[in-house]
Amino acid sequence: MPAVTVENPLILPRVSAPVGARPRPARAVSTAPSGFEGEGFPVRRAFAGIDYRHLDPFIMMDQMGEVDYEAGEPKGTPWHPHRGFETVTYIIDGTFIHQDSHGGGGTITNGDTQWMTAGSGLLHIETPPEELVMSGGLFHGLQLWVNLPARAKMTDPRYQDIRGGSVKLLTSGDGGALLRVIAGELDGHEGPGITHTPITMIHASVSPGAEVTLPWRQDFNALAYGLAGQGYAGAESRPFGMGQAVVFGDGDTLTVRAAESQDSRSANFELVLLGGLPIREPMMHYGPFVMNTHAELAQAFEDFQAGRLGTVPAEAA
Repeated sequence: MPAVTVENPLILPRVSAPVGARPRPARAVSTAPSGFEGEGFPVRRAFAGIDYRHLDPFIMMDQMGEVDYEAGEPKGTPWHPHRGFETVTYIIDGTFIHQDSHGGGGTITNGDTQWMTAGSGLLHIETPPEELVMSGGLFHGLQLWVNLPARAKMTDPRYQDIRGGSVKLLTSGDGGALLRVIAGELDGHEGPGITHTPITMIHASVSPGAEVTLPWRQDFNALAYGLAGQGYAGAESRPFGMGQAVVFGDGDTLTVRAAESQDSRSANFELVLLGGLPIREPMMHYGPFVMNTHAELAQAFEDFQAGRLGTVPAEAA
């Protein structure tokens, strides 16, 4: 798992929870069902079956892979539209090329993130590079959808290219966890991602047997998802692992612990931690559009069919 790392976490700023803070209980653990996306690449639907009131402002998240492609097998997505939300694509292993009708795009690889604010609407495509298609290889990543409040639904599209080396690296008090802050704030340290909706997104690597307790905004929700390995959530030590999501209850701190032994595929317990300020507005989600009303969804489809969400660039047609 070659996402950005350091040899000695003890050189990093340390995060600690305030004494006497109220821990968040691990309320529920769910297992992500498997499926296929785009042109047929395998995904786990990380938040399938979880009530939206526990997810808000997050809409969905797909774990893409982990899959070791043979030559000729890597797949992506065709050109497709979006309106009303943001897509966050985080690549842990492998390479993806992004292009959109608003002029955004680029290549992201190990530890990089592309943050696309669809806003008023655009077309985009995500594909593996030709050399990866020819050679095959390991591919693993996440795509997270973040809702936009009604006031920002029709904002101008924006693309952020967040290199792995720009994420904020932190560690736990004993150095047992490496924390990569991709967006938002943790204990006064801010990640590089600029968000319309206040959120925190962290990729954590927790050493076998280590425990980390993080301060967490009381007005945020709290979610964890296992990318690789096994561990426990909350002070009550609810077990969860790869392909499982945890919904935490209310409180001021969030605790996760890695199992004493991990499987051969991962030296550490790898997980993503998410928190956000709930928007608490009606959310109408159909396909590639996320709006507040059925009428707005109908308008999005009409605008797409009329070509008002953009056109495929001539050189890509």
